[in-house]
Amino acid sequence: MNDYERFEKIVSAGGGCVSIITDEEQYALDMVRSAARKFGRDFWLWSSSEGVRDGLSLLDNSPPVPNTIQPDAGLSNLGKCKPGSICATLDISEYLKSGRPLRVLRDMIDVFCSTGSTLVMIDNNDNLPAVIKSYCQPFEISYPDEKELEQIIRDAVLIRHKKKTIEVGITRKGLDIIIRNLRGLTRRQARQVINETITDNKRFDDSDINLIISNKRRMLQSYGLLEYIQTPVDLSEIGGMRNLKKWLKMRENAWSTQAQNAALNAPRGVLVLGIQGAGKSLTAKAIATAWHQPLLRLDPGTLYASFIGESERNLRDALKQAETMSPVILWIDEIEKAFASAASRSVDGGLSQRMFGSFLTWLQEHQQPVFVVATANDIEALPPELLRKGRFDEIFFVDLPTKEVRSEIFSIHLKKRNLDSKNFELDKLASLSEGFSGAEIEQAILSALFNAFSDNRALSTDDILEQLKTSPPLSVTMAEKVQNLLAWAKGRCVRAE
Repeated sequence: MNDYERFEKIVSAGGGCVSIITDEEQYALDMVRSAARKFGRDFWLWSSSEGVRDGLSLLDNSPPVPNTIQPDAGLSNLGKCKPGSICATLDISEYLKSGRPLRVLRDMIDVFCSTGSTLVMIDNNDNLPAVIKSYCQPFEISYPDEKELEQIIRDAVLIRHKKKTIEVGITRKGLDIIIRNLRGLTRRQARQVINETITDNKRFDDSDINLIISNKRRMLQSYGLLEYIQTPVDLSEIGGMRNLKKWLKMRENAWSTQAQNAALNAPRGVLVLGIQGAGKSLTAKAIATAWHQPLLRLDPGTLYASFIGESERNLRDALKQAETMSPVILWIDEIEKAFASAASRSVDGGLSQRMFGSFLTWLQEHQQPVFVVATANDIEALPPELLRKGRFDEIFFVDLPTKEVRSEIFSIHLKKRNLDSKNFELDKLASLSEGFSGAEIEQAILSALFNAFSDNRALSTDDILEQLKTSPPLSVTMAEKVQNLLAWAKGRCVRAE
């Protein structure tokens, strides 16, 4: 069922109170208004800007009911509606912290449950008092599917074309690609991306695909929960990790129809542990590159919010958005930051534990092709349940690079800076960089480049060697911790290299 049908089912079943937390206020109102018209119900709407109005006559600019702007007065007025009516409030949660509005609302819900009326509270945040939540049936607005996205595109182009002529030359293939790339956006966001694209060049054709992807990336980053990550074009840009690359190659087509026909379960995710700077983040990029799928990064720090219930909602929204955009690689960076307190309810009132439980349930039960790459630095901070076999397809450990891999890493980073690795003594650099991570090797090259640039000369092997000698690696400055980590990983993880 779509959103309209699901809401109609609630109304027909006599749902007394419904809570909708959404940024798509107009879509929610259209849905409620449609149900009122279908069932022949009265529809009344309250907002703090206008008070109570006839929700079915908004387009006719019908006057609001006098003296109903104050929330307690507005709710009292709605409470007098005839049995079977549908009443909606906009952003009422801010006025329900205590006092008369809260009392009036509780009495009103009791009456509605007995008269067959329905109260729909549409808010932009999950800040309703706990006592009101206990009355309410939550209703989640879905993301638009491909059919609805196509209609949104057609409507947006038509509206723009009526205002000012737009050159339309989109092919069916191009339209399908654009629709696919708009998945995971709300209706408002998708409409905004199309409008911005058309406004930029006064046309709509296949050449707009990259612009739409760029606009979507910018919009998602401003949303704050999921971030697009650029990935290497080819796995040759990633040094070492031969075991991981082999594992990925064997599962490259695991989401295909052929794999499903062969009764193969699609891979669900990997947990990547290792030494800082050794390439855990690069592992996520390697997977996205190998499988030619987009990479989305979830920063656990963005999930936690000040309002009760909002953190859990952020997690649900992020996972739901990833599912809608599937197939996709979901990278959860430093996962211990999100769930480190899951074993102790006293630290944050059980919030981390609830979120951890929700994440584990989703990790095991989600059906959409979302492959999770969880990276962690602090193994001791991870809840034991996360390391249990079956949570992830595999647990990989990213160790310090071997001499052969270090030589490969030097070559890759020199090539990135338009330098010919043949002009450098790679074997000598690899030998004298024992204990250095890939990130530390890159930093040594960068520092050497700055020194050479300041002296107005070309970079040499000696410049890099000097940086290696003067900047000890993490494996030296934190030798005890690194050794403990290596000892823990032995026999517990699969080596990426």
